[in-house]
Amino acid sequence: MLSLNNIEVIYNDVILVLKGMSLEVPQGKIVALLGSNGAGKSTTLKAISGLLKPEDGEVTDGEIVFEDENIHEYEASDIVKRGIFQVMEGRRIFGHLNVEENLVAGGYTRKDRQGVKQDIEMVYDYFPRLKERRRQTSGYLSGGEQQMLAIGRAMMARPKLIMLDEPSLGLAPLLVRSIFEIITRINREQGTTILLVEQNARLALDVADYAYIMENGRIVLTGEPQQLKDNADVREFYLGLNEVGTRKSYRDVKHYKRRKRWLS
Repeated sequence: MLSLNNIEVIYNDVILVLKGMSLEVPQGKIVALLGSNGAGKSTTLKAISGLLKPEDGEVTDGEIVFEDENIHEYEASDIVKRGIFQVMEGRRIFGHLNVEENLVAGGYTRKDRQGVKQDIEMVYDYFPRLKERRRQTSGYLSGGEQQMLAIGRAMMARPKLIMLDEPSLGLAPLLVRSIFEIITRINREQGTTILLVEQNARLALDVADYAYIMENGRIVLTGEPQQLKDNADVREFYLGLNEVGTRKSYRDVKHYKRRKRWLS
């Protein structure tokens, strides 16, 4: 469905962030993009969704192909109409609108009012808590409820591909597990393809069909989830486990030095 071929992205004409980035997202699958802060994960999503321009970013080389069409020069609004919807890091809901008004805004490209009403009820089926708060001002929702709303708003566009940027950020562990279960349901029941950017490698690998690991603007490792879970580098750098499978201390994980071959 989606392929990035040797993409380079530069900010402010001088800062090279993506350095020959390539990945593929098959239709109907969940693909995880993992990496530490500053690896280029969010920039990758913005390159796909057309949201680089407001930040003085530009795709300077390579191509982004969605359903056999090169889209990297399209405006963000045109990319949404073609079926790609990005859920931004930090939710970015319309805090002054209530829950239902946010959902209606998510379907702004659609003309079928009856279908919009039906899909609002579909979102409430996935997120019953939102139905309970449908008239509540969104800015007063909890962090978890706002994340539910951000995902529900994306569903209202009936996207072919949803890109999720750090959906676990700032949420309690039990709520994170619930959100990931719903993401899996949406993929399986609606057939929606998902590109998932996430720092919680363990959860991402639990739900993904395939995964890529980024370092410094490049893909350094790819594979099916179990392959990556069994990889010694992934276990040490992203799962916090040592050679015998016991969890390392936070200090050890925080201050590790990546092996040179990761960046070769």
